Amino acid sequence: MSTITNIYTDGACSGNPGPGGWGTRIEFDDGQVHELGGRDTDTTNNRMEMQAAIAALEFVKTSEAADIDGDPICLHTDSEYLKNGITKWIKGWKRKGWKTSAGKPVLNKDLWQQLDSLTQSLQADQLKVDWRYVRGHAGNPGNERCDEIARAYSHAQPISLNQRTDKTKTTDKINGIDASHREKSLETTERNTGTRREPFGSPALRFYEKNAEEESQDMATSTLSKSNTYQEIPRIDRLKNALETLKVTDELAKQGYLITSAELADLMDVNASAVTSRGDYWAWRNWTVSRIRREGNQILWQLERIDE
Repeated sequence: MSTITNIYTDGACSGNPGPGGWGTRIEFDDGQVHELGGRDTDTTNNRMEMQAAIAALEFVKTSEAADIDGDPICLHTDSEYLKNGITKWIKGWKRKGWKTSAGKPVLNKDLWQQLDSLTQSLQADQLKVDWRYVRGHAGNPGNERCDEIARAYSHAQPISLNQRTDKTKTTDKINGIDASHREKSLETTERNTGTRREPFGSPALRFYEKNAEEESQDMATSTLSKSNTYQEIPRIDRLKNALETLKVTDELAKQGYLITSAELADLMDVNASAVTSRGDYWAWRNWTVSRIRREGNQILWQLERIDE
């Protein structure tokens, strides 16, 4: 009997929050694949990333193709939030009663608990999962396919899924997913599976770090007066200013306010072009930054706290 070797998962959201979709691709050692997908009309990108992983683990749990004596099943995700959450942060959350290090309730607690329960159940069955980060939109076929599925579902567009016929350990599941969070895939022929890509909304999480060239550009475009003023400010005052900026950013995220590229650039103390060139979904310090929509000539962004 063939066994599961690799799993790819991805989530997408048209607006954050907004209509979202998730996609999962399960690969077997005989070359076959099994694909799953679903959607939610009001969700976030992070929840869709998590839902894709939940569907994958439920499939593994109920499939006879999971090899308890074999190598760990590699689950690939382009979400650092998902990977770090399930492999690192969750231990502290559970120890603190599902609270963050700041004493606040963990976001998406319901899905984290589902993931935790599935992980514990698989471990009890001697099934091992190796969580791996894969960079999104970098040409990885499995990741690209899951992105295509997730986007199709988020826009309620038809897409044909590869479905491998295989017996599962239980019959009360549909393709390994609880009916409560699975929507029937929209059937079409394979030649009609192309999905319309929005000019924004990429689910790949990228981390913002200025390289040497960007640092040089920022320095070149900064005014002399600003540079001199910064040098004259005592270190402790600079730290106080930084703390105030972080507090403002946290409040913007907490309230779910949308801000423009110029306003986001002011928070980050960079040029506006350094914001728009980062892509549609990336991370800065303690927040994920999502490109939501365009209003006139303005691009609006939303911040979401990464709870560790």
